[in-house]
Amino acid sequence: MTSPTDGLRAARGVVRLLNTSGGGALCLAGAVDGAAVDSFHRRYGREPARVEVIDARSVTSLSPRVVELLVEHLAAGHRAGRPVLLRRSAPVAQALAAALPGPC
Repeated sequence: MTSPTDGLRAARGVVRLLNTSGGGALCLAGAVDGAAVDSFHRRYGREPARVEVIDARSVTSLSPRVVELLVEHLAAGHRAGRPVLLRRSAPVAQALAAALPGPC
C-alpha cells in the first residue's frame, strides 16, 4: 500500500555533491528541475565544484537549468585540464545533444 505522498517523493529530483575515494561526484536523480538546482546552489554555492564524475544515470527528466548546471561543471573541468566523466541517462544524453555542438 502506498501513501498519498509516495508519488510526490518519487517525482522530486535531487542534485548533490559526494566525496568518494575517486574524488568528487556530482549526483543527480529523478525529475530534476529548477527547484533542485536552487536547492543545490543554496547548499553548495554557485561556482562549479571540482568533480571527477557526474552521475546522472538516474535522471528521468530535466529542465534547461539542469542542463546549464551540467554544462557549467563539464566546462570547468575542461578548463582546468581534467575531463569530467559523465554517466548519463537517455534524457540527459538527449538534452545535452540539443544543447552542445558535436558529440557528447
